[in-house]
Amino acid sequence: MNIKTNDTEKCAYALQDLYNVYDPEIGLNIVDLGLIYGLYFEEINVRIQCLMTLTTQFCPMGEAITTDTHDSLVRAFPGWEVIIKLTFEPPWDFSMISPEGKAYLGH
Repeated sequence: MNIKTNDTEKCAYALQDLYNVYDPEIGLNIVDLGLIYGLYFEEINVRIQCLMTLTTQFCPMGEAITTDTHDSLVRAFPGWEVIIKLTFEPPWDFSMISPEGKAYLGH
């Protein structure tokens, strides 16, 4: 897991909730899938920017996953504005899955 952040403590706290957001087609959480690229916390603006990807650009569950990600961060940080930014650079691939995720998937 190589998540970029400007606040490791807040990032760790956010990840606790993001482990409960699942890709419903794969059945694995978005953290172990490697979909979260960055979590940036702006104290002055009380804003979180989440840089993430999906397994494919045309993921049929993309809207549900990004909405669940947004809602999870709002629950973890009440009163903070949450911005989800999707990127496909670098494109997601199987190597981004955590060892725990690969074990869960039987690889």
